[in-house]
Amino acid sequence: MGKSYGLIEITGVVAAMDALDIMCKAADVTLSTWERKLGGRLVTIIVEGEVAAVTAAVEAARTQALKPLAAYGVIANPHEEIVGLVERSASRFKDSEPSDESYLQEV
Repeated sequence: MGKSYGLIEITGVVAAMDALDIMCKAADVTLSTWERKLGGRLVTIIVEGEVAAVTAAVEAARTQALKPLAAYGVIANPHEEIVGLVERSASRFKDSEPSDESYLQEV
């Protein structure tokens, strides 16, 4: 099977990090990107992997997260427009991460 996305939306950054930890431990998925809305009150986490792994990860977060999920879903074999949207979201973090060299210059 090909790539699929698992999406969860939960209130609070701490609860989101806990849910991401649960998802990554439950199945072979990786973080694609995340979004904060309403000043961080709503956090959307998007993971990717094989369909079965993503489904298991989302289900684990749904049942074990610190707070109830506001929304969740799995997109198997996403359309290229969805893939582009996720990649654009993820690119914000790649551009803003400091390099090792810039960190060393600050020290």
